[in-house]
Amino acid sequence: MKDITSREDIEFLMQVFYKDAFINPEIGIFFTKIAKINLEEHIPEITDFWEQQLFRKGGYKKNVIQIHKNLNHKKEMHKIHFDTWLSLFQNTVDTNFKGEKAELIKTRALSIATVMQLKIK
Repeated sequence: MKDITSREDIEFLMQVFYKDAFINPEIGIFFTKIAKINLEEHIPEITDFWEQQLFRKGGYKKNVIQIHKNLNHKKEMHKIHFDTWLSLFQNTVDTNFKGEKAELIKTRALSIATVMQLKIK
């Protein structure tokens, strides 16, 4: 299995992750009914975000905390939602990639989920 080495790898990872996240009984509603994410628009944006996290490049400019605060006002997010997101994210990485950047993206995801839980309330 290869490591995450490019934007294309991140984009692939996001496509696989969101395919599963959309149908997940615990968190799918946040993507489909609350945020009403259009994947064609969202995948390039979220790829920008993770490209910035892994490779320090990309043009992501949005305020992630504020976006999730707004979602939390529409439907409250609980620890189980973050735990489910993180587990699904980490499993998607582990199924498709192995290496330094794969470990880094999982570490960053854990940090983001932790900070998000503290700051969106």
